[in-house]
Amino acid sequence: MHVVIVYESLFGNTRQVAEAIGAGVREARPDAEVDCVRVDKADRERVGSADLLIVGGPTHMRGMPSGLSRKIGLQSEKKQAEDESERPRHEAEEDAEGPGLRDWFHELLQTRGDVRAAAFDTRGDFRFAGGAAPAIARRLRVHGYRLVAEPEGFITEDAEGPLREGELDRAKAWGTALG
Repeated sequence: MHVVIVYESLFGNTRQVAEAIGAGVREARPDAEVDCVRVDKADRERVGSADLLIVGGPTHMRGMPSGLSRKIGLQSEKKQAEDESERPRHEAEEDAEGPGLRDWFHELLQTRGDVRAAAFDTRGDFRFAGGAAPAIARRLRVHGYRLVAEPEGFITEDAEGPLREGELDRAKAWGTALG
């Protein structure tokens, strides 16, 4: 079994969740090949070979991130650090300003409904926070993927993180169930 986990992450929270999901899949299926890759490294060949595709990203403006929302989030963090004359509270991931899930979905090939998939996101725990996972799941379905789980959200303490205590364990358990 080949599992590919594609993620977009600005401040590392979604990457940590993706890695925990991968650890859960490996626990359930020690024989599985699990690739956990940033969205900008998720080429057609790698994704096309997946038996299970798991896709996740942070929630921005109640949905999937866009180039503009990534830019706003990164600028906001830098401005806050300048105002407080200190380093940013949360370091941006390498290549966080690069292409994201929206761009990647434009390049994703159609399947014939024989590839399983699942969607997740990271999101704040506040009223009207929304979530990126439902939009990710819709786009997977449009591309012919067969969803094997309801979209899942993992909670951050603040817009930029950190993850709420216990969320990485929950992500690993979700990965185990998917495996």
